[in-house]
Amino acid sequence: MSFGEIDKLVSCIGRLPGIGIRSAVRIVVHLLRRRDSVMVYLIRSLTNVYEKSKKCEVCGNIDVKSPCFVCSDRKRDDNTICIVSDVSDLWAIERAGFYRGRYHVLGGKLSAFDGIRPEDVDIDKLKRRIIGQVSGSGEVKGISEVIIAMSADLDGQTTMFFVKDKIKELSVKVTTLSNGVPIGSDIEGLDDGTIIAAFKQRHDI
Repeated sequence: MSFGEIDKLVSCIGRLPGIGIRSAVRIVVHLLRRRDSVMVYLIRSLTNVYEKSKKCEVCGNIDVKSPCFVCSDRKRDDNTICIVSDVSDLWAIERAGFYRGRYHVLGGKLSAFDGIRPEDVDIDKLKRRIIGQVSGSGEVKGISEVIIAMSADLDGQTTMFFVKDKIKELSVKVTTLSNGVPIGSDIEGLDDGTIIAAFKQRHDI
């Protein structure tokens, strides 16, 4: 392996969120020193995820099967649906282990900077799910509460009120996470305790 190829690997890792070039260099050196004990398993895992991962046809989650592990779980609460902007937020909430309802992933927050426009958010699919959620037993039943779990930044709050406005005619209870979520923070970066407290203290919009 030439240094040029190693440099390309450093560059690729350095472009990952939250990892700069210095951290990327340390990661690559660690992998090279542990080729057989770490690198080979990382390569295998990346290959498996690349080949098998898919988008859930129901909620938009990423899993190795569709419907995903949440949507196919018959023990989940079919009366609530939590709307998140991205898959990473869903995973963060699941990691906390408190919420046991369903999810709907928007695929991003409304943002002029990122080019995500209102027409890019599939509100019609969300409405259909709220009106006729299919339970684990196969029964079609309406949602009683919609939890809009958006990050506490400008784009997140804009998206929250946009979604609230679009579903207001459905006459369903709409809540959001408590103000315990720090202003400007992303849900995926919150610790489990903060997420649990925010869900317990959620309030009407």
